[in-house]
Amino acid sequence: MHERVDLLKQRGEAVIDFSIAISHFPAPAPVRAAVRAALDEPLLPYTAVGGLPALRDGLARKLRAENGIDAQAQHVIVTNGAKQALYQTLYVMTDPGDAVIVMRPHWPAYVATAQLLGLRVELVDQPDVIDAAFLDGLPRAKVLVVNNPHNPTGRVYTPAELDAIRAWLRARGTACIVDESYEKLVFDGAHHSLAACPDWQALGIATIFSASQSYAMMGWRAGFACAPAAWIRAMEALQGPITAAVPALTQAAAAAAFAIGAVPDLLADYRARRDLVVDLFAPVPWIAVASPASGPYLWGDISALTLDTTAFAERLIEEYRVAIMPGEALGCPGFIRLGYIADDEATLRRGVAAIIALGDRMAAAGAAGREADPCRA
Repeated sequence: MHERVDLLKQRGEAVIDFSIAISHFPAPAPVRAAVRAALDEPLLPYTAVGGLPALRDGLARKLRAENGIDAQAQHVIVTNGAKQALYQTLYVMTDPGDAVIVMRPHWPAYVATAQLLGLRVELVDQPDVIDAAFLDGLPRAKVLVVNNPHNPTGRVYTPAELDAIRAWLRARGTACIVDESYEKLVFDGAHHSLAACPDWQALGIATIFSASQSYAMMGWRAGFACAPAAWIRAMEALQGPITAAVPALTQAAAAAAFAIGAVPDLLADYRARRDLVVDLFAPVPWIAVASPASGPYLWGDISALTLDTTAFAERLIEEYRVAIMPGEALGCPGFIRLGYIADDEATLRRGVAAIIALGDRMAAAGAAGREADPCRA
């Protein structure tokens, strides 16, 4: 969908893109300053495949101070964004044919990456509360994938839920990949890391981080993973022939970004936008949009209108030039995902108005069809 937006824009058409989250914020000033300083250096050499030693040390300090994860540099690898970290982590944790549990709705990359590696994906519906009863009912699998904070619902797991997952991992012997890319985009509550426990390495917990959304650095491709040292060595061996080290400029940007901590201005802006869009949808009878506790997305339930959200998304981009992500891509027909952080407020309002206009037309057509149906009871 995002590629279609780019093609339309190349043709000179105006398109509002809610299909992914593209921040209207610039990258933080310390990040841009760090890159300018790096460009003044006479050389930008290859670095160690896993990242500059100083950067890995700094990321390990961040993990200890902010996430409560007892990590050292040997537990960290710097990657080209979260997707590369996910691929390499899943690669070294599994063999083809192994089962991986993914809770839906899900970031599409979890399923696509598992399929690419020849893994068997076990899709389960994410419950309102993750507890022992839910976990005990899960199928046997090599790896459980957890997304906290969650894309697309914005859910933030509670300490009790994380405790339940740890207990289940100990009992089952299942490993876990935790995607914490949105850790700095929490509006309500607080973020806690699953690996913040003394036995995280024995449990086999790998944690993925990204600067893309938390620091408005989508195109910088700056991410990293924290995992047991043996897995990190294997990930380095894999990364070497794939891409070698992350570009030196990206590493300079990552060092500056992850040293910042939170970005209050960005978070306040996103919170205001979240509240605006939720309020705009509130009086619309055919859509339910909960106010998310975190993240750059809104998750809308339009099952009262249609379960074919792929068709809804197609009509929206063809007739109104507004792009959204249909729920089918995230495992849940009847839902739509909106990235609400791009462009200005006026554009945001126009995009929401277009979604409401299409839905109202479909609702009216459906009601007229029911009235005209001679077989209607």
